[in-house]
Amino acid sequence: MSLLTNQSTIPPSSSSSARPSKSFIFHPISNIVAFGSMVLVEGFNKDWSVSWVHAWTVTNGIITQVKEYFNTSVTVTRFGDGGSIASSPGITSHPRANCQSVWQSKVSDNKSVPGLVLAL
Repeated sequence: MSLLTNQSTIPPSSSSSARPSKSFIFHPISNIVAFGSMVLVEGFNKDWSVSWVHAWTVTNGIITQVKEYFNTSVTVTRFGDGGSIASSPGITSHPRANCQSVWQSKVSDNKSVPGLVLAL
């Protein structure tokens, strides 16, 4: 299965001397997942030795935004109100933020790559 198109532009980190002569083909390595209006899919191109993640925003069945990450570890985190922290009488309680990781990309070949958190 190829996504959106069979070919893409050259990943920005690739130098022309290191590029294979083949086109860059997007083949997913995992299921496509959705969290509300955000749709995620990841893959790995063996010819180019490049991991990729697509994050689509879908509104009323139409893709309205596409973000593409190359050689980046992506974590999707859901933030919510976790209630209040209990306190002693006379001391104001502070809201507690609840943070839950709901999806993380797989980094191919145990590469050291930058990380990115997408918040829901």
